Amino acid sequence: MGKVFAFHGGIHPPENKKQSTRTPIATAPIPAVLTVPIQQHIGIPAKVLVNVGDQVLKGQMIAAAEGRISASVHAPTSGKVVDISMQPVPHASGLSAQCVVIETDGQEQWSETQGLADYTALSKPELIDFIRDKGIAGMGGAGFPTDVKLHLGDDHIVNTLIINAAECEPYITADDMLMRERADRIVRGIEVIHHLLKPHHVVIGIEDNKAHAIRVLEEQLKGHPLNIDIVVVPTKYPSGGEKQLIKLLTGVEVPSGGIPADVGIVCQNVGTAAAISDAVFDGKPLISRIVTITGDAARKPQNFEALIGTPFDTLLEAADVDRNALSRLVCGGPMMGFTINDGSIPVIKTSNCVIAATADEMPPAPPAQACIRCGMCEQVCPAELLPQQLHWFAKSRELDKAKHHNLFDCIECGACAYVCPSSIPLVQYYRFAKSEIRNEEAEQRKAELAKQRFEARLARQEQEKLEKEARRKARAADAAKAQAQKAAAPVSQPASSEDELKKLKTAAAVARTKLKKAQTALDKAKADGGDDIAQLDLQFQQAQQASDKAAAALASAEVGQTDAAKPAVDTKQLKTAAAVARTKLKKAEKALASAEEKGQDDLDALRATVKELTQKADAAQQALEQADSGTSAPAAPDTKQLKTAAAVARTKLKKAQSALALAQEQGADNADELAKTVAELEAKAAAAQAAFDAAESGSSSAQPQDKTAELQADVDKAKQTLEKAQKALTAAQASGSPAVDKMRAGVEKLEKKYQDAVAALQAVKGSTEKPAAEPELDLKALKQTVSIMRTKLKKAEKALAEAPDDTALADEVARLTQSHDEAKQAFEAGEAKQIEQAAAQGIDLKQLKIDAAMARAAVTKIERAIKKASEQDSDLRELETELVGAQQHADKLNTTLSQFE
Repeated sequence: MGKVFAFHGGIHPPENKKQSTRTPIATAPIPAVLTVPIQQHIGIPAKVLVNVGDQVLKGQMIAAAEGRISASVHAPTSGKVVDISMQPVPHASGLSAQCVVIETDGQEQWSETQGLADYTALSKPELIDFIRDKGIAGMGGAGFPTDVKLHLGDDHIVNTLIINAAECEPYITADDMLMRERADRIVRGIEVIHHLLKPHHVVIGIEDNKAHAIRVLEEQLKGHPLNIDIVVVPTKYPSGGEKQLIKLLTGVEVPSGGIPADVGIVCQNVGTAAAISDAVFDGKPLISRIVTITGDAARKPQNFEALIGTPFDTLLEAADVDRNALSRLVCGGPMMGFTINDGSIPVIKTSNCVIAATADEMPPAPPAQACIRCGMCEQVCPAELLPQQLHWFAKSRELDKAKHHNLFDCIECGACAYVCPSSIPLVQYYRFAKSEIRNEEAEQRKAELAKQRFEARLARQEQEKLEKEARRKARAADAAKAQAQKAAAPVSQPASSEDELKKLKTAAAVARTKLKKAQTALDKAKADGGDDIAQLDLQFQQAQQASDKAAAALASAEVGQTDAAKPAVDTKQLKTAAAVARTKLKKAEKALASAEEKGQDDLDALRATVKELTQKADAAQQALEQADSGTSAPAAPDTKQLKTAAAVARTKLKKAQSALALAQEQGADNADELAKTVAELEAKAAAAQAAFDAAESGSSSAQPQDKTAELQADVDKAKQTLEKAQKALTAAQASGSPAVDKMRAGVEKLEKKYQDAVAALQAVKGSTEKPAAEPELDLKALKQTVSIMRTKLKKAEKALAEAPDDTALADEVARLTQSHDEAKQAFEAGEAKQIEQAAAQGIDLKQLKIDAAMARAAVTKIERAIKKASEQDSDLRELETELVGAQQHADKLNTTLSQFE
């Protein structure tokens, strides 16, 4: 027996321990459902490893330790996970926590568990990790992860290991019964702890009211090789407190804010030692614990070994609690426990007692009265604090003063409240003050972190500003250097002419932007039926004239500059002008087609615009062709340019043919005029194709070959026109158009024309073989046919829905459905063929369309930036130069794309 010292304060409340020690520890029934919280310890909650619907085995890890201070959680029995949600847990706050709900199957089927044959063969970190994986946490009530305490020997010199067997709080006898019945497990657990910490001395501190447990421990330790002493201390509350027990056994006082390891001491509970023994020697994780069920309402008070997650109601039923007599249910002891109102709250690793008290046993607390400054609270405080001062500080929210008076040294034992004659709930005030201080400190940490982030952001912005200024100065220096070199170099051309050309390019770009805006405003007004159409049309005409004038000035200046320098003819600008003209023509043609489809009234003006733009496009193309032909006499023709010209001619012809087919189908009045336009475009397309064929073959002077190519082109075009007319006739017949007879006559004429072309070609070739080349597909016409058929089909289906018994209408729907499907199949086949043709030329048609759309979007974006900059009176020169380049890029992509449209 060692010397027993004393600690300040303490009280002697009624023990009430004998009621629950009359019978041995019993095994609690397995409930139908176990609710297992994932945080049953101090520190970070464990990380859930299972999902709803999973089958789990007894001892299987269902939540892994997360972070340094944490503990794993295991399935207490086998069953099925039915829920993972927030559930009520045993806590003084009454709040819920995340839990894994397991529906038990009653089979108690274990997972693979195995103890260590020789734990001394493992290294210290490996053995501690093994204990950590078994989820061992302090069983005395605090729930501190045991593996953290076992690591204390790494940074501290551990002289003394204290095993806490005092169990000082009234009513609780869980540790007492554990020592009586399972002392061997406690001793084996002490051996493992001793192996890890290597203390010089091991002391078991136990109160003198546990004579039976003392005798059993002494018998177990007889002849034991370790230096283990049993020290019996007087029964006084709270002698089981960690710091108080250290003072009793060693006379050493743990400093304020410190831990026992700072003075070379480590404390472990007897229940924790037994759990370590089960984990190391049997491989059993912490899935059950001994719980005392007592109180006057319990007819059979005793200790139960209950699975973690067992509802308190199950234990109360096992102890035969009288529900009528039950007045208050306390989780823990009467001094440090808390009242609960829900019997479904589960047992956790720190649940050591449940008191089923009657009204006489634990009457309601009387109302608190004013403090009379008797000083009794200070006399019984085991931490040697000033409870009265702390109470006033907490009540007046002077939290800094409370903290400076060592508030956090309070162990919340309740001794001060027990002796208070004014019935002041002092512990509740201390808990409130602690939580407020913790919240304030957390907010301060967040504020400090936010301040650091803000200062880092300011520093980063300042650094970026300095770097930007440095780059600007570097650019200015480079520009000055370049300007000086330019001034020193011989000038081959006046600088003024270059500046003038740049200004003309900018003016042309601005004029085109204004023209587009005016056209957009006019189109919108026409679509909305506005009253200012005439004024917008006038603005559009003025913008058109200004754009043409600026373009002409720019072209003249470029030609003059080229003539002055006398280089070879540069067709790049002429190509751009031709592409721009074609783009404008396309937009006008689309507007005309849209207006004709909607039946608007201003078709004549749009037709005139289309005709005018067609002439301009032809003139630009002719200028380009003349420039190409006039470069060098012996040079071979530019087959790429001729191919583009042929493709453009075919595109114009396709559009005209589509417009003719639509006009014929609808019986429009301008069908004859469109037919003439188609004939003219057929001739131009044939000539362009013949020129390309001659240039590609390299024998343009060979007249027979040119004649054959020209006749072959006539045959192809005639066949293509014939097939389109036949498709239009078929669509008109399907829709019951009144222009069927007129279209049939046109088809007959086209058939005769096709036969004549074939005969002429055969005469030249000297062969009766018919041309086998397939006609080019007009996807736009096919797509338009699909759209028309879909519209008619929807109308027919709607009419059939209103009159479902109409047989004729049902037949019409079936016929239209078939026609629509056939047209759709033809369009999809043509689209696939078009993609193949483009791929044969090394062009990704889909990507080309995307690039063209992105290029157009880039032009629009720059135009918007110019508008915004002009409103802010900013410098437009850089944006306008950028607009010219973007427009040229977009025109180039549109020109390439037009070959496949």
